[in-house]
Amino acid sequence: MIHVEKLTKYYGDLCAVDAIDLDIRKGEILGLLGPNGAGKTTTLRMITGYLEPTSGSIRIKEHDTAEDMLEIKKLIGYLPESAPLYHGMLVYDYLDYVAKVRGLEKEEKESRIRSMAELCGLSGIMHKTVGELSKGLKQRVGLAHAMIDDPEILVLDEPTSGLDPNQIVEIRDIIRAIGREKTIILSTHILSEAEATCDRIVIIDKGKIVADGSTEMLKMGAGQEKTVSLVLVGAGFDEARQKLETIRGVSRIDCEEPHHEGELRLLLTVAGPDDPRPSLYHTIRETDWTLLEFRQEGKSLETIFRELTQED
Repeated sequence: MIHVEKLTKYYGDLCAVDAIDLDIRKGEILGLLGPNGAGKTTTLRMITGYLEPTSGSIRIKEHDTAEDMLEIKKLIGYLPESAPLYHGMLVYDYLDYVAKVRGLEKEEKESRIRSMAELCGLSGIMHKTVGELSKGLKQRVGLAHAMIDDPEILVLDEPTSGLDPNQIVEIRDIIRAIGREKTIILSTHILSEAEATCDRIVIIDKGKIVADGSTEMLKMGAGQEKTVSLVLVGAGFDEARQKLETIRGVSRIDCEEPHHEGELRLLLTVAGPDDPRPSLYHTIRETDWTLLEFRQEGKSLETIFRELTQED
């Protein structure tokens, strides 16, 4: 659907996007993550034709942005971080105006306005002016604007920025509903939103792509380090450490504060590709300890993000 090759953008001497390659499949919800200034918005603006690349190419379906930008814009709905709304217009009048600009005929226009009002939860506020709406409702109007002519591709720049938790969930639900039918690219710095909404995550830092894959793939590939949490009864720390540290891959054993009297809570750091749980279980089974809890966790997306985007 979208093919980006060696895409580069300079602002004077500053390289905002540095020769990135990216392929986005049809029907995919792709999350573009990165710290502020990483190049997310610049990348989206080049894909949508708002900015011209310094070098590199972008192909959307059979069209090249260097030659067929008008045709490409017919395929894309774009919601910038600050939705460009006319605050003095009624919501209905605004969507009617946008539909006319996008070339919709009367019957199709009315049908799309009704459809977007229902999907984005705007039916009860169509008579209100845009300026009197909350930020969350304005974002919904912006989404309706971006989708009014039923584009194949939807590009959303920080769609939940500045919203409260309830509004974030509402926008997320709308995006998931849209994602059943469209290709969606959204940028965000809210990791939980990307994890809950996106099929695939691309992390960009200092203009370069530093990770690309599903959440699970990123976690599996993050140094192959994991933690195992154990809760034992009838074991002392020194005795448990002496037995468990002999297991292959166990590099560190820490004792955590017990929740109840008589229990021993351990946190094991395990390196390497092997699953340590069978060996841990058999070792514990050979003792007279009671095993109350046994849980393995990989690195969180937040940890991976920080490791990939930290200064050093």
